[in-house]
Amino acid sequence: MDQRPRLSDVAARVGVSPASVSLVLRGAPGPSADTRERVLAAAAELGYRADRTASLLARRRRHLLGVLLDVRNPFHAELVEEIQVQADQAGYEVVLSTLTRTRGEANAIETLLDFRCEALILLGPDTSDDDLGALAAQVPCVVVGRMVRGVDVDVVRPADDVGVDAALDHLIGLGHTRIAFVDGGRGAVAAARRRGYRRAMRRAGLHAEVLPGDHTEEGGIRAGRLLARAENRPTAVVASNDRLAVGLMDAFVRAGVDVPGQVSVVGYDDSTLARLAHIDLTSVNQDAPAQAREAVDAAVSRLDGERTTATELVLVPHLVVRGSSGPVDLTGQGADGDE
Repeated sequence: MDQRPRLSDVAARVGVSPASVSLVLRGAPGPSADTRERVLAAAAELGYRADRTASLLARRRRHLLGVLLDVRNPFHAELVEEIQVQADQAGYEVVLSTLTRTRGEANAIETLLDFRCEALILLGPDTSDDDLGALAAQVPCVVVGRMVRGVDVDVVRPADDVGVDAALDHLIGLGHTRIAFVDGGRGAVAAARRRGYRRAMRRAGLHAEVLPGDHTEEGGIRAGRLLARAENRPTAVVASNDRLAVGLMDAFVRAGVDVPGQVSVVGYDDSTLARLAHIDLTSVNQDAPAQAREAVDAAVSRLDGERTTATELVLVPHLVVRGSSGPVDLTGQGADGDE
């Protein structure tokens, strides 16, 4: 009979779970320094040695985290870079599956399942809550960037209403009262930001004006052309994301509308686009490193930490003020003489 000490024997000696012992022996993050010291001491006392055959079998877990992203979204690229850093530290590899103009979420998610990813991290998905619940019944899921209700899915998201409030408070503080919003389309993230804009405008006693958009530069260009021709043009515009804001600014430049002299523009995401010197976009920062860290932690705690209940973490965004927003023009020249 094989009398060699087992992982469970080390766990019993220390009074922790076998999963915690495994984390310590693999050098993975999670257990405290005290727990690590006690586990290593117990393993030495018992003469525990890892069973190489069992270790090989355990590797069938693959330690793969699947990430769904929109390849056209620069903020998703930032999130993925941070997710990779966090996954490396946790001992996991990352598999990417992208959305394109011809490839939808269902196909992209199916690819991740085909790779036998142990958990999925979905960046800003538009999939319905019910469908997300069905997916989570197959594999642990973490949704980043939007609210999910009533299903067993972990969520890491910004407080979008707080972010939109910060943008509007900034513009109202600069004297703007005619503030339009360029919408992001039908998705869940866009809907949350649109609701935040309407609520904030009602609270301020101002008229809401929502222009159609689709979270792309082209959508921003279309909205910008409409605004550039408008006789009663708003003096400020909040865009549902930075790509829309950049499209807006492009249309304004081509039409000879000065930003921020005639129209202030504020974006959302504080992506690499916003930080370019020739764009210099005021934008809402969502803290990509924190979102990535919490998303990976949520996935790993399901897989390695034996957590079984869903969690939601809401991060507070903040506004980064740059050169695309400024005081309202009170001279009567800022918006074709309408101010």
